[in-house]
Amino acid sequence: MASRTGRPTVLEDRRMPVQARLAAAWASFMALYLYVDYLALYKPGFLDELLAGVVHEFETGPTFVALALTLIAVPSLMIAASAMLPARANRTLNLVVAALYFPVTIYNAAGESWSYSYFYGLSIGLELLLLALILRAAWTWPHTSPRPEPALGELDRSQLATGR
Repeated sequence: MASRTGRPTVLEDRRMPVQARLAAAWASFMALYLYVDYLALYKPGFLDELLAGVVHEFETGPTFVALALTLIAVPSLMIAASAMLPARANRTLNLVVAALYFPVTIYNAAGESWSYSYFYGLSIGLELLLLALILRAAWTWPHTSPRPEPALGELDRSQLATGR
């Protein structure tokens, strides 16, 4: 795009805070996580098994439901935690949770038929990509260098101005 002077303009590219990037990645992960489970309902026979009280050869009793809720709740809470926690706790929590969700995500393909390999390959691949982006963002969290303390007897200009 050109400005009125005829010279091309450059789009401004500001760096997004790490907390916002992490929260956005967890929100994307959750959307995929939920839609993959929703779309699985369309597989022939899935609803029959669900109505019979079985999901992936597990009985859908109270323990299964509590574990399923936990698997959904953790990444859901990571959206808020990534936006609100202080940097040190935020970084540590993101590294731990994203690393733990790698095997959980891979396990979701266990026992599935080859006829749905594209569906599960794509969905799990995208989820793993998001987890890798979360790990990278948390691992490479920018550090600030501490400001050096002035030596005894040295005053900076602000101290001179205020008389301290």
